[in-house]
Amino acid sequence: MAKKIVTDLDVSGKTVLVRVDFNVPMKDGVITDDNRIVAALETIQYLIDHKAKIVLFSHLGKIKTEEDKAANSLNAVAVRLSELLGEGVAFSSATRGEELEAAVSALNEGDVLLVENTRYEDLDGKKESGNDEELGKYWASLGDLFVNDAFGTAHRAHASNVGIASHLESAAGFLVEKELKFLGDAVDNPVRPFVAILGGAKVSDKIKVIENLLNKADKVIIGGGMAYTFLKAQGKEIGNSLFEADRVELAKELLERAGDKIVLPVDVVIADRFSNDANREIVSVDDIPADWEGLDCGPKSVELFADVLKDAKTVVWNGPMGVFEFENFAQGTIGVCEAIAKLEDATTIVGGGDSAAAVAQLGYEDKFTHISTGGGASLTYLEGEVLPGVEVIDEK
Repeated sequence: MAKKIVTDLDVSGKTVLVRVDFNVPMKDGVITDDNRIVAALETIQYLIDHKAKIVLFSHLGKIKTEEDKAANSLNAVAVRLSELLGEGVAFSSATRGEELEAAVSALNEGDVLLVENTRYEDLDGKKESGNDEELGKYWASLGDLFVNDAFGTAHRAHASNVGIASHLESAAGFLVEKELKFLGDAVDNPVRPFVAILGGAKVSDKIKVIENLLNKADKVIIGGGMAYTFLKAQGKEIGNSLFEADRVELAKELLERAGDKIVLPVDVVIADRFSNDANREIVSVDDIPADWEGLDCGPKSVELFADVLKDAKTVVWNGPMGVFEFENFAQGTIGVCEAIAKLEDATTIVGGGDSAAAVAQLGYEDKFTHISTGGGASLTYLEGEVLPGVEVIDEK
């Protein structure tokens, strides 16, 4: 059965608790990227228009010390949200107690209140991130209904998502609905050919994703640091390239099982040290010198990947093709991004994290069907695993 969404709830005059993902990057108290705030606006505006009293919960960063608290207050987010909505947003500096309860009681229909960083509760034991039952029940007591619109935390059971939802009628917000639709359709009901592209550093981070997608996709392109474990499994000399010795046998098994379904780089950009300023060369994967390391896939690999992609109707991409943060080793990631962006009549999905950052940096957001807001959550979904924050939402 499908999950309830916010439009299934009668919100008029009700106090609606909303878990949003305002875990935005900050520098010296200033928000450097407000995309996650913007992503939540549709659900918040819907609730305003339908005369709900809105209480927003989010975490920001990790809280282990009093210094962390000072550096990760959501106050700046309340100010930015107010600017984006074009109306005032109240802020509670308390996560429980009289101040918070009074702020909730003072709400009129259409008002918005942002509660201070939920992870302030982690300073006294992991109450938020450990899904403390008493805390979830307390927060739930503040409202009538619960809406989860934080896909970025849906893979974790926290007091502010699973805890609250366990005690109130609950629904998904528009952002979570959109994430589930695109990722769900791509993985479980793709228009074929379906090509998955997996990058990043470690095979161990993505074993379950690879195994799940080998059962679903027509081709699985593997790049980034992960590729060298697979090249090692093929018996190739990989020099000082990053690889996981304890995953080589697994990579062999996956290659045998996959047949021609797995596509690996055929050339790489190598360096004599791990630095943007290192000496670099482009070589075949059969010619990596013993004292050099691969930091990007080469131009022939990009051509090969583009050829595999050219007829694709569904594409899911998660992870960069090289050390994207080094300008001199970003061409593989850029090339793959451009190849996907050029596809016509294809559903193209970027699974959050570094690949989403690459798309944004290259200005290709408008060329992709969907860019996930949750790196960890999209990865968990691609593994075929249950998302606790979604599972707990009421069925229609």
